[in-house]
Amino acid sequence: MESSTQAPVSSPWAPLKSSLRPLLDSIYPHQRRPTGLLTPTPMTLQKPQQAAYPGLAKDASGAISQKSAQENSQSSESSQSTKDDMELGNGWTWTSQKEKIILSPYDYIASEPGKEFRTLLLNAFNAWLQVPQESLDIITKVVRMLHTSSLLIDDIQDNSMLRRGRPVAHNIFGVAQTINAGNYVYFLALKELQKLSNPAEAMDIYTTEMLYLHRGQGMDLYWRDTLTCPTEDDYLEMVSNKTGGLFRLAVKLMQSQSPTNFDCLPLAELLGQAFQIADDYKNLANLDYTQKKGLCEDLTEGKFSFPVIHSIRSNPENQELLHILAQRPTDVDTKKYAVRYIESTGSLEYTKELVAILIAKAKEEADAIDAGSDKSKGIHMLLAKLDLK
Repeated sequence: MESSTQAPVSSPWAPLKSSLRPLLDSIYPHQRRPTGLLTPTPMTLQKPQQAAYPGLAKDASGAISQKSAQENSQSSESSQSTKDDMELGNGWTWTSQKEKIILSPYDYIASEPGKEFRTLLLNAFNAWLQVPQESLDIITKVVRMLHTSSLLIDDIQDNSMLRRGRPVAHNIFGVAQTINAGNYVYFLALKELQKLSNPAEAMDIYTTEMLYLHRGQGMDLYWRDTLTCPTEDDYLEMVSNKTGGLFRLAVKLMQSQSPTNFDCLPLAELLGQAFQIADDYKNLANLDYTQKKGLCEDLTEGKFSFPVIHSIRSNPENQELLHILAQRPTDVDTKKYAVRYIESTGSLEYTKELVAILIAKAKEEADAIDAGSDKSKGIHMLLAKLDLK
């Protein structure tokens, strides 16, 4: 545990108040239902018009004549068995073959299933929210799309080598194509939301939480790239934005489609923080992560994870861990040395205690929402998965 004695103000890594205080009793900044909604803009598909650049063919005399747009369309249909619903204004058609090409990096990572924690989370919340199945399917699809596409971008930003036990997508398809695929799926997800009964509200929720997500990611990258150790409170705020953003997006969308009035956002906040900090711990201490992402990959990325932040601030005079992060170590011995140092400052144990507190508060919040209706079993099962004991 951190000492209660404050380090001198002159120290660049002066420890602030411990996170092991009553947590998250402040006002949640994210309201249940957004305001200032946009007016929905209906999407209509235009039938193909005559091509702006019609095909050219020679008649029997050798003179050049124009093919009709219909003839061009029929020719195209004979060579493409399946087409997307988007007809381009110049008569060209976006085909499933082209779609498959640009989605290859996304399909590559999606083909190797993850833990599906977020899908299980949606089903657990739906025990209370009772979202119609058609709407729930759309929301589940959108959340999966956003999560998977964000992994493509994260792996590039973190210079990762493994994802789910396989080479990262950008080492297979290249950085440029992988970035394009990740960004493209963000917009496909937005298009999916237009199928909901409240497209304007859904788009407002999407925009708000995607902004939070990118703000959190931006601060995480800034600390890493400038070797700036944040405070524990700064880190918790970042996690609320980065990891909590997708959790809140899912719950807000569900609440907007729900016939009930349950407010599950505080619980989603707690789950997001517990999930990320437990992940920080496992990255340094869990053999399963070594096999799927590499040994202590957070150290190789130079990431200020929660145990690292606590360790640095526990002994501001010793800057060994900072120097190790600056080197972005790849060798096993250096990373094992760093983990031993983190253990020596009590930071792994401290992280376990914080996760336990977050889980306990989440259980209390779930039971308060449930109010004896016996519908919180799914949430309790997910919380058990986060337990580090």
